[in-house]
Amino acid sequence: MNAEERRAGVSLAAIFALRMLGLFLILPVFAVYAKDLPSGHDTALIGLAIGAYGITQAFLQIPFGMASDRYGRKPVIVVGLLLFIIGSIVAALASDLPQIIVGRVLQGAGAISAAVTALAADLTRESQRTKVMAMIGSSIGLTFAGSLVLAPLLFRTVGMGGIFWLTALLAAGAIVAVLVVVPDPEREASTAERGIVRARFADVLRDGRLLRLNFGVFALHLMQTAMWVVVPAALVRVGDLPLGEHWKVYLPAVLVSFAVMVPAVIAAEKYGRMKLVFNGAVALLVLVQFGFEAFGDSLTGLALCLTLFFVSFNVLEATQPSLISRIAPPQAKGAALGVYNTTQSLGLFLGGAVGGAIVQRAGPHTVYWACAGIALLWLAVAATFQFPAPRPKA
Repeated sequence: MNAEERRAGVSLAAIFALRMLGLFLILPVFAVYAKDLPSGHDTALIGLAIGAYGITQAFLQIPFGMASDRYGRKPVIVVGLLLFIIGSIVAALASDLPQIIVGRVLQGAGAISAAVTALAADLTRESQRTKVMAMIGSSIGLTFAGSLVLAPLLFRTVGMGGIFWLTALLAAGAIVAVLVVVPDPEREASTAERGIVRARFADVLRDGRLLRLNFGVFALHLMQTAMWVVVPAALVRVGDLPLGEHWKVYLPAVLVSFAVMVPAVIAAEKYGRMKLVFNGAVALLVLVQFGFEAFGDSLTGLALCLTLFFVSFNVLEATQPSLISRIAPPQAKGAALGVYNTTQSLGLFLGGAVGGAIVQRAGPHTVYWACAGIALLWLAVAATFQFPAPRPKA
């Protein structure tokens, strides 16, 4: 990886991480905070305030991805971050749940994930793309782990309003990074290429390999959020850990998973073993769900299963965007990544909604069985996926 690719990877990963803080920082504390607001007794409104972000993300990922193909990556990213800032300010000034919902909708409207990953693909060689995508994918896990640690401390210090103000400030810093730090792509799409974006978008929706990857990211994030409906309660019940101490389990699990993920992805790319590593990670998801069911009644079992889950999650989170960018037509990378990130956002939203419904009707252990079924279905889909040929080193 040369200096410019390293600069692009680090800066785009940082921008992506700052963007994800708007979602992750409220998760550990919002439900408790919302109880003291007007309408705080309405748990449906509380769920809507949390999920509204994912819904607007899902609806706008494709338009933002296509806009980045037509108008350029950086302008679209800046517009998305400005929308995120406006939403954060609205939420920070809100005094009731409906106002916070409006802020969350505006936050989600800045759907820049596809444009960021497309820009990363523009700035890297084929042989280095998986490494850069791994940096961006890893930022999600780091942000999530950091949020679990920081959110209770920030809430105690500055309150929920202060958390929203902080996310607005971080997004402003991300705009500066986009304009000053992130390299400019060497090649801009020509007028003729921009004219065929719609045709390429239709190709994206018909491509069987892209559809398989889209199902994969949907399943992965549905399982992630469904699990987090039950895992925190399990840590309290089994490990007698108060919410403020859950980071003691999450953080080591994530760090160990990074130590496994990075060499695994690099080796898979170097030796042409991506299919083995990818399908192995999906199979590990299946085993992890059975592990939660079999060994989830002890803190050690929960911690081990969480560590293995993060290993699988981070490998898949790092490799799937790279596969999308390699398979998609060059003039439709933004559109392809827009579809990809749309299905990701739908998975995030539906995982929480469906996971909560399953817990209410059938108990927490049923969530693990449901996730195991989804993972098995994904394994069957992944087994039919035709991986792109390994690229020669540049």
